[in-house]
Amino acid sequence: MEVELVEIRQFLEQRNPFSYLDDQLLDELPQDIEIRYLRRSGSFPPADGFLYVVRSGAIKVYDKSGELCEKLGEGDLYSVTCQLVNFDDCNRGEAVEDSLLYMLSCDRLKALCRSSKTFSEHFSASVKERLKTAVTPVQGSHDPTVAAMMVEVASLVRRQPITIDSGMTIRETAAMMSNKDVSSVMVMQGEQLVGLVTDRDLRRRCVAIGLSGAEPIDQIMTPDPVVIEGNTLTAQALMTMTRKRFHHLPVTRDGKLIGMITATDLANHQSANSAYLAVDVRKAKTVADLIEVSRRLPSLHLRLANASATARHIGEAVSCLTDSITARLLQMAEASLGPPPVPYAWLAGGSQARREQSSHSDQDNALLLSDDFQPEHDEYFAALAKFVSDGLDACGFVYCPGDAMATNKQWRQPLRVWQGYFSGWIERPDPMSMMLSSIFFDLRPVTGSVELFTPLQTMILKKSEENRIFLAHMMANAMQHRPPLGFFRQFVLERGGEHDETLDLKHRGIVPITDIARLLALSLGKAQVNTVDRLRACAGTLALSTDMAENLEDALEFIASLRIQHQANQIRRGVKADNYVPPDQLSELEREHLKHAFKVIQLMQETMTKRFGADNLG
Repeated sequence: MEVELVEIRQFLEQRNPFSYLDDQLLDELPQDIEIRYLRRSGSFPPADGFLYVVRSGAIKVYDKSGELCEKLGEGDLYSVTCQLVNFDDCNRGEAVEDSLLYMLSCDRLKALCRSSKTFSEHFSASVKERLKTAVTPVQGSHDPTVAAMMVEVASLVRRQPITIDSGMTIRETAAMMSNKDVSSVMVMQGEQLVGLVTDRDLRRRCVAIGLSGAEPIDQIMTPDPVVIEGNTLTAQALMTMTRKRFHHLPVTRDGKLIGMITATDLANHQSANSAYLAVDVRKAKTVADLIEVSRRLPSLHLRLANASATARHIGEAVSCLTDSITARLLQMAEASLGPPPVPYAWLAGGSQARREQSSHSDQDNALLLSDDFQPEHDEYFAALAKFVSDGLDACGFVYCPGDAMATNKQWRQPLRVWQGYFSGWIERPDPMSMMLSSIFFDLRPVTGSVELFTPLQTMILKKSEENRIFLAHMMANAMQHRPPLGFFRQFVLERGGEHDETLDLKHRGIVPITDIARLLALSLGKAQVNTVDRLRACAGTLALSTDMAENLEDALEFIASLRIQHQANQIRRGVKADNYVPPDQLSELEREHLKHAFKVIQLMQETMTKRFGADNLG
C-alpha cells in the first residue's frame, strides 16, 4: 500500500465508526477516499453525495436561518448530504481555517453500513435509533430477586377482569364470585370502575351484621378503589399494598381496566424476596429500626445496577421506599403527639415527587394543612415535621441545603397560603421563585389527607398555562443548565475543586431534561410529575414532536444509567457516591452516545428558547 494510503488508513482506524471495520475493509477503504482542500471561507460542503471526514482545519455549519449549529474539527464526520443522520437543518457552512477533507461517496458508505452492523449503527437513520441502541440494557449479572422485583404488574394478570354491574344484589355477587372461584370482583357503572368487593367485605359488611343479601352490592363495596397502572413494578405494587394495607389492586392500562392483582399473586411471584424492604418498613417499631432498613438502600441500588435495571425503575424503587419510610415516620409521630388538630397532607418535592430518587438524595418536603388551621395548631405540626425530617436525615436522606422542608414554617402552611404562594410566583416571577420552581412545581402528596392537594394542583396548572411571562422566566432559569458540549463536539469539563476535569451528569445532563419536561407540562396544563410521564403527555403537541419526546426520554435514560453505574462503582469501592464522571472512565462508544444525548438536549433547548424565550418577557 502506498505511503499516502497507509496514512489515510491509520487516521481512519483510530476513529469511530471506522474502528469497527475489519482489517480487510480498512485495507480497501483508502482507495475509495477522495481528498479535497478547502481554503478559508470556502463553501461547505463542496459537493453533495459524500460523507466528509475533517482531516485538519475547522468548519462552521449553519442552519437555514443562519444560526451557528456546530464546529467540525479534526476527525469529525459530516454525513447530512448522504441523508443518513440529520439532527436538524444544519446543512451548509464554511471553512474558518484552511481545511483538508476526506470524502467517501454515499454509495460506498451505504455498502460499508451493510457490511458491518456496528458501523451502521453509527449512521442510524435518526438520533432516535442511535439512542435507542445506547439505552438497550447490557445484560450483566442476573440477580433473580432483583429480576423479580423489576417485573411489571401487567405480566401477573392471568385473567380478564371479573366485574359486576352496580346495583346487583349482594347474593347475586356472592354467587358469581363462587362460580368464578375468585376472592374479589370489581363493580362497574358502564366503563367506570366505582367499587371493589372482596370475600372479607361479604363476611364483615354483610354476614356479620345480618344483612339479607337482597341489598345492592353498592352498600358494602369499597368505593373508588385505588388502581395501579400495568407498567408499575411489582416492587412498587407491593409497597403500595403494604403501606395502605390493601390485598387487592385493580390494574389499568391507559385508563382501561385489564384485571386484578392480589397480595397472593405477588407472594407467589416472589416468595421471601429480601430486596422487598417495604415490609420491614411497615414492621418498624422505632426510628432505629427504620435506620437499619435504610442501610440496605445502597445495597439495593447496587443490586439493581448489577441486574441492568433501568434508571427509571431504580428511581421508582428508591422513591417508593422513601415514601414508605416517610409514611411510617408520620405514623410514629402521630402515635407520640396524638391525632392532628386539622387534616394535613405531607408533600414530597423534587426528585422524590418525580419518583426519580437515588439512594443518596437529600430531602425536599412540605406540609399542606386544612384551611381550618389556627395559629395554635402550629406547635403540633412543627413537632410532627421535625420528627419526620430528623428521621429521614437519620435514614440517609439528608436535610435540604436550601431548607425546603416542612420544618421551615414557610413551607408548613394551610391551603389558602400555598395558593397565595403559587399565585405570586406565577403572576410576579422573580429569581427566588424560579429557584424554588424545581422543587415546588414538582409536588406530590405522599400520605395524609391527599385530597387537599387537588384544588392546589388545579390552580397551579390553570395559572401557569395561561401566563407566558412566567413561562419565559422558567425558560430563562432552565437555560442555566446547559449540556457540557462545546464546539468541535468536545466535552466541557468542570474546572477546579475536587471535581476538576469531570462531567457533572446530574446538573449538565439530567437536570436540563427535567427542566424541559417541567416547562412543557406547565405550559400545556399537564398534571404529570415524573419526567418521562411529562414527556409522553406532551408528545405529539405543537410544543413537542413525538420523535423529540422519544429522543429526550432515551437521552435521559442513557445519561441517568451512566450516573447509576458510576455511583454503583463508587459504592463497591466504599466511596461516597456523586454525579461527577471523569470522561476517561467511559468507553469510546459511551462517550459517542453521550455526545448524541447532549446534542438532543442542545437542540431542544434552542427550540424552547424560540418558543418561550425573551420575546415573551415584553
